[in-house]
Amino acid sequence: MPRVRDLLVRKSARGVPTAIVSVAPDATVLEAARLMTERGIGGLLVMTGEGDAAELAGIFTERDILRRVVTEARDPATTRVRDVMTSPVLAVSPDTYVRECRALFTERRIRHLPIVGPDGLCGVITSGDVLAFEADEQRTTIEHLESYVYHGR
Repeated sequence: MPRVRDLLVRKSARGVPTAIVSVAPDATVLEAARLMTERGIGGLLVMTGEGDAAELAGIFTERDILRRVVTEARDPATTRVRDVMTSPVLAVSPDTYVRECRALFTERRIRHLPIVGPDGLCGVITSGDVLAFEADEQRTTIEHLESYVYHGR
């Protein structure tokens, strides 16, 4: 059974950026939205502190912008991320099975999962990452079966 650590390795090997993109709770929604646009991502981790002292305080996503900023007619230039982020954050460990993450994405209707290991935050996966990983796994299985059926006899 593949685990999150396997997904992170494959994601990195495919050249998909794996750097953690974060924002401080005091950043404005406008600053956070611009950062997400620049990076082409749909969510940011909200971190307090810096370096080894940094802690995961929440997550800020496009959905938060829509539900907590736009629909409430808040000004993105003055609204702070801390006031509209999702907290507490659901996180998983590198040892979590990929299928468990898929179930969490579906059941909780979320798209981002921070990965927290023994040494702290080590990555983020998205529902798209899980879908791509599982598609690759299925493709590999099909290729092996075709090779066995057509060339193995």
